[in-house]
Amino acid sequence: MVILDGTIVNVALPSIQHSLGFSPSGLGWVVNAYLVPFGGLLLLAGRLGDLVGRKRVFLAGLALFTAASLLCGLSQSPTELLASRFLQGVGGAVTSAVTLGMVVTLFPRPKERAKAIGVYSFVQSAGGSLGLLAGGALTQSVGWHWIFVVNLPVGLVALLAASRVLAPERGLGLGRGPDVLGALLVTSALMLGVYTIVETGDHGWASAHTLGCGLAALLLLAGFLARQARASHPLLPLRVFRSRDVSGALGIQVLMIAGVFSFQFLCVLYLQKVLGFDEMSTGLGIFPVSVAIGALSLGLSPRLIARFGPRAVLLPGLGLIAAGLAVLGRVPAGGSYVTDVLPALLPLGVGFGLAMPSLATLAMSAATPEDSGIASGMFNTVQQIGAAFGLAVLSTLANARTDALLGGGAGTASALTGGYQLAFRIGAGLVALALLLTAALLRSPAPEPATAPEPEAVPSHRP
Repeated sequence: MVILDGTIVNVALPSIQHSLGFSPSGLGWVVNAYLVPFGGLLLLAGRLGDLVGRKRVFLAGLALFTAASLLCGLSQSPTELLASRFLQGVGGAVTSAVTLGMVVTLFPRPKERAKAIGVYSFVQSAGGSLGLLAGGALTQSVGWHWIFVVNLPVGLVALLAASRVLAPERGLGLGRGPDVLGALLVTSALMLGVYTIVETGDHGWASAHTLGCGLAALLLLAGFLARQARASHPLLPLRVFRSRDVSGALGIQVLMIAGVFSFQFLCVLYLQKVLGFDEMSTGLGIFPVSVAIGALSLGLSPRLIARFGPRAVLLPGLGLIAAGLAVLGRVPAGGSYVTDVLPALLPLGVGFGLAMPSLATLAMSAATPEDSGIASGMFNTVQQIGAAFGLAVLSTLANARTDALLGGGAGTASALTGGYQLAFRIGAGLVALALLLTAALLRSPAPEPATAPEPEAVPSHRP
């Protein structure tokens, strides 16, 4: 539900603009008002989960997200909707930040953890694609308000289930890490950084606004890192970066997510603006990716990771993603979905179904029970930064290429396609770079013997 709400509004934006009277420049903030707090608060929320208990933080975030969703659906003005979307982003960040940490704590045995991370990766990956389908269906059938109101029953059921199923946790206690200054620095840095990236479409990459805000975000981040190196109870223990697999996985994740967003955003535009698909047809057209991700994440990927290790599974996954984006880089203006788009979607889905569980496993490989919340928040933060950066860069390059082709006398469809082709090819290059870094940086541990005894499970409520 939380991941889905990051994309479900995309196909409903024209209806929202017409209904509430948004200006063209203000309409983008229906998306950005969610993304900025979501990306900025993940790290802080993850650490709070370690300190006060991940179950408490999860339930609080889920309750806020559900209430904010209802407020979004009841909004009657742009101001009301943007304020509600901001609250939704806060609730989404608090909920998402501790989820992966709970997974690795509840499933300490390697084989069980691989299966659980596969389910987590499927839910996270498929949420974005399903958002397009759900957004189109709800907007066309009952109106844009219901893309938010539908979260109410889902959220209430999730709250009830979580309160009954999840074991209580005591947490480390606020005395073990109330790094208020560090929290202010990192939250300000991440929010300002995400804001700077998402605003490049209006201000440009070389503008005083972008350069000034970007420099301020970097200075705040540098101050945060300096604070963590000296603090007795740091918000983000820097020891988590000592593992080459963890640090490498986070860097590879940025490149992969940035490249994949050329598909998730621009392929939708190609289907609608060039091939003439409506909202519902677009969602159905992207649906094979979700099916492929589910088939791999829920079944084959966990077994392969347990047998061969996450690095060995990540390599072919990245190769398939790069191949799928390269195929999209050749789509013609007069193309066909069956012959030009579908052949790219299948390797993209299979590749992502292999790569995402592998990256999650690597990124959480050095997390202790005391640090699993902050590790989970860091993994999700890096994903949000990669998504925001990839979307901003690739859409800017695509628009510049389209404008150049229009200026040279090309038709609208040809100019749009030329811009999308460039973005897809650059996305393929980013994923190919991630593939090279995986081969060069990550280690390939020997798989565990099939008969080796597995460690006893650590209770999730252990202090």
